[in-house]
Order: sequence, then C-alpha cells, then structure tokens
Amino acid sequence: MTAADRQVRALATETQTERSVWTRSREQSADDSVIGLTTRTMSDLLRTRSARQPERVAYIFLEDGESTEASLSYAELDCQARRIAAAILEVAGPGERALLLYPTGLDFISAFFGCLYAGVIPVPAYPPTPARGHERLSKIAIDSRARLALTTSRVSQRAAFRAMERELGALSLCTDLALSEPRGGSLPKIEDNSIAFIQYTSGSTQDPRGVIVTHQSLLANEELIRNGFGLSASSVIVGWLPLYHDMGLIGNVLQSLYLGARCVLLSPFDFVQRPLRWLKAISKYRGTCSGGPNFAYDMCVRKIGEAQRRELDLRSWTVAFNGSEPVRNETMQRFAEYFEPSGFSVRSFLPCYGLAEATLFVSAGPAGRAYVTKNLDRSALSRNEVHETDQKAGATAVSCGEIAPAGRVRIVDPNSRKSLPPGAVGEIWVCGDAVAKGYWRRARESKETFEAFLGNTGEGPFLRTGDMGFISEGLLFVKGRLKDIIIVRGRNLYPEDIEVTVERCHPSLRPGSCAAFSIDNEGEERLIVVNELEFKQGVDVSEIGPIVHRAIAAEHDIQLHVLMLIEAGTIPKTSSGKIKHKECRDLFLQRLLPSVGEWHKTGNAPLSMQKPESLG
Repeated sequence: MTAADRQVRALATETQTERSVWTRSREQSADDSVIGLTTRTMSDLLRTRSARQPERVAYIFLEDGESTEASLSYAELDCQARRIAAAILEVAGPGERALLLYPTGLDFISAFFGCLYAGVIPVPAYPPTPARGHERLSKIAIDSRARLALTTSRVSQRAAFRAMERELGALSLCTDLALSEPRGGSLPKIEDNSIAFIQYTSGSTQDPRGVIVTHQSLLANEELIRNGFGLSASSVIVGWLPLYHDMGLIGNVLQSLYLGARCVLLSPFDFVQRPLRWLKAISKYRGTCSGGPNFAYDMCVRKIGEAQRRELDLRSWTVAFNGSEPVRNETMQRFAEYFEPSGFSVRSFLPCYGLAEATLFVSAGPAGRAYVTKNLDRSALSRNEVHETDQKAGATAVSCGEIAPAGRVRIVDPNSRKSLPPGAVGEIWVCGDAVAKGYWRRARESKETFEAFLGNTGEGPFLRTGDMGFISEGLLFVKGRLKDIIIVRGRNLYPEDIEVTVERCHPSLRPGSCAAFSIDNEGEERLIVVNELEFKQGVDVSEIGPIVHRAIAAEHDIQLHVLMLIEAGTIPKTSSGKIKHKECRDLFLQRLLPSVGEWHKTGNAPLSMQKPESLG
C-alpha cells in the first residue's frame, strides 16, 4: 500500500463520524438501486453512496487482467475525489476543461469525480503513445480549449506525452501523487443542468465532436439503462471497454455507481491480448452484466479453446449486452452454442442501441427474454419498406429492444422530415431528458442535429441520429448509417448486410473486419469490398474473389467490382469498433490500404490491376 493510499484510508476513517450524522438525517427507506432517482448530480450521488455504503467495494481493477487486484470503496473514492478537486482548484476554475489522459484503471475514476467535485469539466481521451497518432488528441485538446491535462506520473514521463505537452502547452497534473485537502473552503455547488463532462464522438464519419453531457441527461440515461437492462444493487458489472468511451464510462463505471453495485474492470489491451481474461473475470466474480461490441463475442469463439472453456462457469451472466457496432445474429448464435457447456444461455443476450449524442442509451431489452429477429425481403428493404419473408436469402434484422417511454423514438423520412408509420425504414429520431445538450462550441451543427422538428406535426425538438431503422411491434431495428447507404440503380443497400454475406464466404475472411462501399466509375456506382484476412498462408485471392462475387450477386442482386484483402488489424475502426467506411473508401482510392491481394471484375471477365484514377 502506498503512502497516498494510507492517507486516503485514514481520511475515510476520520470523516466517518461526520458522514454518519449526515446519513441519519436522510431517508433510509429508499432501495440502494434507486437512490439515483432522488439525486440531482453525479457528485451528489457519490456523496450519498459514500455516506450510506462507505466500506462497500465499488470498483475492482485487475491490474494484470487476471488476478492482481486494486480496489476502491465508496468512501475511498469520495476521499480521493475531494483531494483531487482541491488540487485542481489551485490551477483551474469551475467551468474550465481538463483532459483525462489515463489508461483504464482506478486513477481515471478518481480523477473523473475529482473534476466533478471541482466543477471542472472532464474531457476523457486516450493517453498519447508512440503507437497511436496524436492528430485526434490534438484536435480534442484544441477544440475543448482544455486548461489542464490530468494523468498519472507514469504516463507523464512518456516521451509521447511530453511531446504533446510541448505542442499544446497544456498544464499537466499527476493525480496519483499525494494531494492536499481543501484549505478551509468548500467545494463549488453543482446544478443539475451543469455540464458533467464532454464526450468526444468516435469519429466514424468525420472529425470527433464534443458532445455536451449534463448531470441531468446523465442521470436520466442511467435510469433508462437500469430499466432496460433490468439491473439492481445486487448486480455485478464486469467490463473491459475503454473508459474514455461512453459505453465503458456511462454503461459500466457510472451505472455501477448509480445502482450502488460492484464493478470489476480490466483493460481493453488485456482483453484483446487474451479474450479468455474477460470470461474468467465474469466466472470468478460471478458477473451478472457484461458486454461490448459484436466483435468481442466473435473473438471469444475464435481464440478460446475447448480446454479453456471448461474452466469457465458463466451461469451468473444474465445480461450480455451487444451494442456500439452492428449486432449480428450469427455471432450471438455461435457464441451461445460454443459457451453453452460453460453455462451461458442465449437468453442472456441483450442487443442494444445508443450513441454519444443520446448520452448513451436509446433502447434495449427487456432483459431475460429471447431477442427478436426478423427475416426481411431484400427487394422491399431497398425501397425502405419492411416485409417479412420465408426465403433463406432474406436479410436478418436483429431487434435492439424496446423503446421506453413511448414516443421517445420516431422513424422519420430524412428528406421530408415527416414521421413514418411502423414498418417503414427511415432515420431514427430521439427526444427526452436523456438526450445530450448539443456539440461543444458548434452552434450550427448543434441546431441541425439536436433541434429537429417533425415536418408533418411540428413536434420537437428531436435528436437526428443519422442512423436508419424501423419500429415493429414496439421494438427498434437498426439498419445502418444514413451516410453509408450504398445507392445502386435507385436501390438502397446497407453495407452491414453485404458485409455479413461476405464474411460467410470463406474461413480466411476475418469476421467484423469488412467494409462495403461504392465508388463512382465512369458515371456508375460500383461496389467495393475490403476485408481483413484471418490467415495469410495459402490464401488464393483468385479463389476467394469468385466465391464472394457469386454470394453477393445471389443475395443482393448486385455485381462486385473489386474485392481487396488486407492485413489483419488494419481496417479503419473507431474506438468502439465501428468500421470507418468513409476513411476506408478514401484509403482505397489513394491506394494506401495494406493490400495482400485484389480481385477485379468487369462484366463477366476478371480484370488485371487498375490504377486508382480509373476506379473513381
């Protein structure tokens, strides 16, 4: 235990009497899992938890991804946050911004709440490393006009961090060092409409934009998650998602605090390096709620052997959420079948939908019921109509759950802005207290995105998500990004549907690592598919190309123009695992993708290699 840790524990003991007096003046009858309904800010919520459950372990971090634990009780977190707030207020005032540049761990959580206590607005971001470009972080720092950067002493000593510090001129503060308590003053009062933090978007279609998340929208969203996921104070949340991303921060860390539950964390690196660590943590700590993007479930099936699978007991895992990227029925079926001997039930799967602009959560659940799929006629779907079919070649749509309360989500024609009836495909619009308040310092874009009104009724304002979908029997189905739709001969084709078809074609094609898009070739839209290779050895592109071409033609009635196979781990993705279709298209046209091989076709005859100019 470090000296700083001993100081925190001592301070927690010293202030316990004060907390006990304050606690007795509060209502004791409310269930711990719904305390959030009676609090106005996240900082108030932490104070309440610290008073009611001071010794309860709130967070456990697996420092090696497996057995080495670090932990924080609610009282210790409160003390850490107060000390950090005092240090912050010596160099920054309420309303100023602080970059949080931490690896996944307890230091991030303490610093986040330290900012909330100080009234300084935290801006979570990935810490600079030699392996990650500085461009995105530079844009975030400049756009947010950050006053200081909070980090650990270990990160601050890295050459990559020092280079960024010189470039941006940010004042750094290492929060793992001993920090003093407030000198006689009180912490600033925080209102429910105050900004809690700025969440920068993953940038799947453009540069990252700062989403303004208030305490009010954050607490409203946490309540939607609690209801949609069916969680309570007895839940155990296990997560590996990055804490600078909304699903990891809001869905795991803050939801756990909202419930008064326990949260077990490991780093994204430890998960990707060895996916077994995630499932072992669920097994060991009897995790009830855990999940991630679709690719995470694919990785577990591919990389966890049968002998390792026998070590797992997943019977406690009742909420396996799947979101952030397209949810695929085949992935969930494979995972459920493979891990059924370990006690996993397919009924635990909970497909969900959300986005940073909605704070996080839009729809899911209800938990404990089998998720719903629909087999859709592709021809009708290309006309933005929903017709179920018995044909095997239909497009499978997975429901992302119920929408509550009613009327919070509408399906809208993106051009006329008129509300569409059930069974029609349109843009997903969302309203309510749980929606974020706009983009930081982008008034015009905020108005366009967050202040939309229905053209036929004048209702609003709504958030325009930019995602296409439909509602059927009270359930939301998401089809893909409006900007990524492929339009060929007047037909709307969704990249995700084509990508699923491609990944089935050959075992060498890596699942969740495919991008379908179109280019203009001699005045006509042509379909391009880029897919990572699972294996390099013995791959014959001339063999795979015709197989993919025939499958796409049979299922989607469109000709494949080019299939490019690239090295594993190189397709552009966001921090949450979404394919960056636009960036992939741009890199393809610039011939900058690490191609392992290409297959071309014009009409019925294979083509030789072409220059990028002739491809668009």
